[in-house]
Amino acid sequence: MEEQASPPRESRTRRAAPVLFRGPVEPLVFLGNFALVLQGPITTQYLWHRFSVDLGYNGTRDRGHCGNQTVDPRMKEVETLTSHWTLYMNVGGFLVDLFSTTLLGAWSDQVGRRPLLVLASLGLLLQAVISIFVVQLQLHVGYFVLGRILCALLGDFSGLLAASFASVADVSSNHSRTFRMALLEACIGVAGMLASLLGGHWLRAQGYANPFWLALALLIVMTLYAAFCFGETLKEPKSTRLFTLHHHRSIVHLYLSPAPEKSRKHLALYSLAFFVVITVHFGAQDILTIYELSTPLCWDSKLIGYGSAAQHLPYLTSLLGLRLLQCCLADSWVAEIGLTFNILGMVVFAFATITALMFTGYGLLFLSLVITPIIRAKLSKLVGESEQGALFSAMACVSSLAMLAASGIFNSLYPATLNFMKGFPFLLGAGLLFIPAILIG
Repeated sequence: MEEQASPPRESRTRRAAPVLFRGPVEPLVFLGNFALVLQGPITTQYLWHRFSVDLGYNGTRDRGHCGNQTVDPRMKEVETLTSHWTLYMNVGGFLVDLFSTTLLGAWSDQVGRRPLLVLASLGLLLQAVISIFVVQLQLHVGYFVLGRILCALLGDFSGLLAASFASVADVSSNHSRTFRMALLEACIGVAGMLASLLGGHWLRAQGYANPFWLALALLIVMTLYAAFCFGETLKEPKSTRLFTLHHHRSIVHLYLSPAPEKSRKHLALYSLAFFVVITVHFGAQDILTIYELSTPLCWDSKLIGYGSAAQHLPYLTSLLGLRLLQCCLADSWVAEIGLTFNILGMVVFAFATITALMFTGYGLLFLSLVITPIIRAKLSKLVGESEQGALFSAMACVSSLAMLAASGIFNSLYPATLNFMKGFPFLLGAGLLFIPAILIG
């Protein structure tokens, strides 16, 4: 009865907000990820620093001590605390993401992409403000969790990505969609690489606070761009209520409603492949900084910056590789090649005990990120034009579930395996990647 009464109100066309110029969505993704990557490793290092001070441990700054085979039990405690608080932040944010992003993404199919982009930008801005208070005033690290949850309520970066990919799907053809998706992901990678290089050097020079201030300034610019410069891509935005079960039902219908040529079955299989890839990607990302800080690598903030930049470089190299390989191979074969290099990189990480071997592992990931844009493009072609927002909010939901699984598995497994093999989580990731390789094949 509720759904029958609402269509007259939802069918009214919403007047588009005035814009200064019709800008593309790519700058929003670039600025958002730049700010996030600038804060991410620095937040981890800040947690490491706070717990080290509390426990009276400073061994990783002493290179001779760090190379010692006798592991200080205080270092293991610092590693465990840092890993667990990273888990708390991620779990808090991802649980809220499951509700908010799916709601807001499907809502954007009616009201347009801009409202979700503005809300997600404001959430990231609020999180940066809270992080600045924690660092400047030495507040309890639990406030990091609060900032993460408040950001997730407004859509978080996953909501920003859902609206951005839906926006690209709105204006791209089936032929160009894969490359347009890869181009958007390349914006993520270039921003992450630049932020990583800047963050490592800046932390060494001026401490923890100033990078957070730069992130805040960038997020203010990003919010203003989303509100006044982004060109709406939805053809006919309509006024509709936000808090209604209709939006969540539209996502369920994606997978349950009948469709020709078994496209819903393919939708489920590609979603499973996407889930596993994101789980391994973010699980490895969660523990890499801790892995590099501790013995036997004992990297400082400068090397961590270089490592994080190398970790984001595949966004760009994968874009170039995708463009070249599409000339002679189908998208599915390109994805299989990318998975092969991803598996090899994980195996190298598992046994890396020196810096050169770590960077060898990073080098093997140069085609590892062709997989996600290919899967996103294939999924986008399986649904109608009016379902793009619901689809990419569903993908954001799958991504949030994958990140939650990644944090739970990798951040819990890493401390548990320190005594017999520190790199075991990377071996697990390599094994999991055979699942999407089989599904896509």
